[in-house]
Amino acid sequence: MRVCYDDLLKLTSQYIHAEKDQSLIKKAFMLAESLHEGQFRQSGEAYIIHPLNVAIILAELHAGPATICAGLLHDTVEDTEETGEDLAKTFGEDIASIVDGVTKLSQMKFATLEQKQAENHQHMLLAMAKDIRVIVVKLADRLHNIRTLGSLNNEKQVRIAQETLEIYAPLAHKLGMFKIKAELEDTALKYVAPLWHAKISSQVKMKSSVRMSSIDHTIEEIKLFLEPEHIPHFEIKGRIKNTYSIYKKMMNQNKSFEDIYDILAVRIIVNTIGECYQVLGIIHAHYTPVPKRFKDYIAVPKPNMYQSLHTTVISNDGFIFEVQIRTEEMDRVAELGIAAHWAYKENVEYSKEKEQFEIASKLKWYAELLQYSEEDKNSEAKDFVDTIKEDILTTNVYVYTPTGEVIALPKGATPLDFAYKIHTNIGNKTVGAIVNQKIVPLEYELQNGDIISIKTSKSSFGPSENWLKIAKTSHARHKIKSFLNKQNRDVLVLNGKSSLEEEFRVNKLTLDIDDAFVQAQFSKNNLHTLEDLYCDIGKGNLSSKTVVNRYMGLKKSSHEESLAKQMERSKRILTTNSETGVVVEGLSNPQLKLGSCCNPIPGDEIVGYVTKGYGIVIHHTHCKNIATFAKERLIPLSWATNPNRKYPVCIKITAVTSNNLLMEIMNVVSANGLSILAINANNNQNLETIVKLKVLTYSLADLETMIVNMKKIKYIHHIERDNI
Repeated sequence: MRVCYDDLLKLTSQYIHAEKDQSLIKKAFMLAESLHEGQFRQSGEAYIIHPLNVAIILAELHAGPATICAGLLHDTVEDTEETGEDLAKTFGEDIASIVDGVTKLSQMKFATLEQKQAENHQHMLLAMAKDIRVIVVKLADRLHNIRTLGSLNNEKQVRIAQETLEIYAPLAHKLGMFKIKAELEDTALKYVAPLWHAKISSQVKMKSSVRMSSIDHTIEEIKLFLEPEHIPHFEIKGRIKNTYSIYKKMMNQNKSFEDIYDILAVRIIVNTIGECYQVLGIIHAHYTPVPKRFKDYIAVPKPNMYQSLHTTVISNDGFIFEVQIRTEEMDRVAELGIAAHWAYKENVEYSKEKEQFEIASKLKWYAELLQYSEEDKNSEAKDFVDTIKEDILTTNVYVYTPTGEVIALPKGATPLDFAYKIHTNIGNKTVGAIVNQKIVPLEYELQNGDIISIKTSKSSFGPSENWLKIAKTSHARHKIKSFLNKQNRDVLVLNGKSSLEEEFRVNKLTLDIDDAFVQAQFSKNNLHTLEDLYCDIGKGNLSSKTVVNRYMGLKKSSHEESLAKQMERSKRILTTNSETGVVVEGLSNPQLKLGSCCNPIPGDEIVGYVTKGYGIVIHHTHCKNIATFAKERLIPLSWATNPNRKYPVCIKITAVTSNNLLMEIMNVVSANGLSILAINANNNQNLETIVKLKVLTYSLADLETMIVNMKKIKYIHHIERDNI
């Protein structure tokens, strides 16, 4: 049906009465019409018909004047000579920013079509995070485009339809916009799986007449049950499940068309929440409920704000059907979703920021999008889009924190995914999980309704490679990879720094280079900071001797300066206790002893405890015994520059039980140049193997290098320092 501006005016005049707002919309239409003059769509019709249809879809949602103007102008910056600056001057920054958010990135150059699509989706999602009206305009744009796919070639039809099913329909679902979601899905299915679409549509048409007669009979029957119960007002209607939902259920659950019982449903609309539960009781009193088919989305709404009571029942003649019970407001939100919340109201003060905050408070997933967009805005486009698609758009498992907060996750998610969704630091420090008051392994697959508590430990070494196999969400895997990459880099930096310090010591020099030195001497090697230099030495790409030679070439120290440095170094060595390698300020030969409770090693933060008659005992600053000590007897300590001795340290390893586990652990310890003092293994109640290992090491850096290599053992999923 051909539309014109009068059709838009008829819709907007129903709820937008201010003359200045109507004038603004007309002004936007006239500009769009003049800018697109002479442009035609593939169907042959004038291009202005597309933005006009987009504006009409927005008006049907009762969008505000600014959003409707943006709908009319959304293609002008991309397809005409109009610029964003021009729009801002004519219509203001608010409308121009929405148009900018929905403008396609066709001018940008990409290596592949896949990358172009990923970049475009990332831009769309980031723009949405700034202003949710962007995605509403984008959905209206996509809805009209998919309605008119018939004029494109088959390849474009399939690509656009597939993209619609992967990105736009899930977004409409997340926003609770069921009517738009259903049309996007059903139309897209016609191009992605035309045979299935035709088959299911035909079966629905054939069966619905039979089932509808049963539904009509059932509706009349329910009316007879409700009328004596003095419910002030109620409305009952039948609902047919959309084609794509039937298709998805048949594919995912391997069901035939005849096995799906909720193709037709009865919807009962009442005035109050109390009446919803009253009607539920009446329905269950007259029909037999199907076990495990009752869902209370009123007490626990879906993340897209959907609320309703769902129950499946069997009538006396064996007819199985679903009943949905909700209030009028719930029904409006179920149809329009977030659009029902931000529908334009005149004489109400508008604030984009306030509206964004309110929407984020109502839509938890939108708050998560804001968080992901801020944390991962510099990520690769494909990684970012995959995270949003997999972790936000496809959630279908709802679990609870111990305080009753609902957390939505994808099917197959584990406690690790839950931990990282709560906070990155909680995920990194996870050592165990309790689900429904029972300890479960980290591989446990979360189920709807699970109550989860995460156990953390400050002394945890963090994620291992094995966690990448356990985590199912892109967000969790991304955070684990980031941690492991940083950890590996940290170890390389420590090793490189140690190697360079040793080379400087051999040449009787003090290591005092900085970022400026690295930039001047090694920028050609793509090294710009001191950390970059250490890392390259740690990798073996650069020799410590080369760095020292460059340094000596620049730094010609006088004999007096060299002598002063040697004297200063000798003075420090005099205050170093040969037994412990610990420096005590102002004492040349203190009586020192390493605490056997926490076994501190060079690299650990340490503190001294002055005992009566036993000298100073050295403890790790996180030692559990420090809380019991008198604070006035604690003194600061530090490690010597190069303590030439090995130190004992205890670690605890949690692993899957295996005959080769201990052998592989011993091989890794030996390969890293450490010595084993003691080792023992026991099984816990989860049938995991707990290995207690005591080794000798020169420093924390050496220990962490060994830990990184030990995490590569496939049986191991957690390692931490023991007794801290």
